[in-house]
Amino acid sequence: MRLGIKSTARALVVRIGPSTLQFYREGQLVKSYAISTSRRPPSNIKNSLGTPRGLHEIAERIGAGQPAGMVFLSRLPTGRHFSELPESEAAGNLITSRILWLRGLEPGVNLGGEVDTYERYVYIHGTNHEDKIGQRQSGGCVLMGNVDVIELYDEVRAGDQVLIID
Repeated sequence: MRLGIKSTARALVVRIGPSTLQFYREGQLVKSYAISTSRRPPSNIKNSLGTPRGLHEIAERIGAGQPAGMVFLSRLPTGRHFSELPESEAAGNLITSRILWLRGLEPGVNLGGEVDTYERYVYIHGTNHEDKIGQRQSGGCVLMGNVDVIELYDEVRAGDQVLIID
């Protein structure tokens, strides 16, 4: 409200400390998910690899119809499930299943210049390391289990708000 932005009917709250994401519809909690955020401290600064804080929106939804575990590269499906990749390629965090690309809504905090979440390519997405959900493991993105991110993707729309807090 302090930003003069009207709340959306659907909203997500990402809590970095407890590693959870809550999905709300019309102000009522629908579901809570376990997530992972950055290995580094939260940060909105470009190249920090920290998960950015503040009010965001879902700018783009990518991956509809792809199977769970599909690997994306440059936001395009590769045609391969993460289990099909050689161990050397699957060692890092891959972008899998679905992508919810975030855009900051707070000028100077997470929008514009050196703090632009969208330009940093910060997503909510699936991971090939589902066994590490709940641990800090990303390069700034919010990681979810593959089934969970598909479920969430089906519920949210571009323009829905995402609040990321410590």
